[in-house]
Amino acid sequence: MSRSTISVFKLSEMFPNEEAARQYIEAYRWPEGAICPHCQEAKRIKPRKGGYYRCNACLETFTVRTKTIFERSHVPLHKWIHAMYQLLTARKGVSSLQLAKELGVQQRTAWFMLHRLREACGKDIAMLSGIVEMDETYLGGKEGNKHEKNKLNMGRGAVGKTAVIGMREHGGRTKAMPVSTVDQASLFTAIHENIAPGTMIHTDEGTGYQGIDEVYGHESVNHGAKEYSRNGVSTNSIESVWAVMKRGMHGVYHHASKKHLARYVNEFTFRLNEGDVKRHTLERLASLVTACFGSRITYKELTA
Repeated sequence: MSRSTISVFKLSEMFPNEEAARQYIEAYRWPEGAICPHCQEAKRIKPRKGGYYRCNACLETFTVRTKTIFERSHVPLHKWIHAMYQLLTARKGVSSLQLAKELGVQQRTAWFMLHRLREACGKDIAMLSGIVEMDETYLGGKEGNKHEKNKLNMGRGAVGKTAVIGMREHGGRTKAMPVSTVDQASLFTAIHENIAPGTMIHTDEGTGYQGIDEVYGHESVNHGAKEYSRNGVSTNSIESVWAVMKRGMHGVYHHASKKHLARYVNEFTFRLNEGDVKRHTLERLASLVTACFGSRITYKELTA
């Protein structure tokens, strides 16, 4: 597809109702015909009215919503697709209040929908490789909206905020995750779980990175000495990710609790990995729809 987008009007023409959206989602979940999500039976499936199916192997009834983020949601599927469109095309994110107005639903419903979508955004398990820039930042918390001079600083972070470790592959994907503290143990865990051995890692001069060169290549720049780039070594790329996240957190979401921060981070990294406006909107939409399969979080889990 060409590098272009589609308008909200065009999206509404493509998905005017529940049936159109259901057929679209089914085509990505079951390209060769419905498969029972309960027992994985593919042959003994009987279609019923209204998008329902009956599995004659386990005798369960199911729809394309079963075992997805859409399960037990009363929101029509075409509104879910509109929510995905908003999440994908808004570079800094979309608030639940704004989405509620767009969809004609309650703000609480829009909030729940967005968190389910963010949960789906966190499925990237592929290891990073090549050259990877790595850095840490601090997000969320009530300190976020204060003027810099009024913030309570503590070491490399800020009181009331949550540490986030980020990794960005040159010409590739981004991963980021909140951690309880930034120390050598948490940094090494993040590296081993997300970066392939032998990868060249670029960092700042932080002491927590000492020793990673036993398994990985490692080059650093000394920010304390005003060194930000040297012979192609820098952390400028991952720092640009923090800039986007912070603009979204401050300008759109205003506040994110520690409990929910990982899902907000998932949203930003998913949008970056899907290329923002560099890929066609429908390609990005298909990626998010596919990520929705097998993911589900309940309202009780979100609010407990």
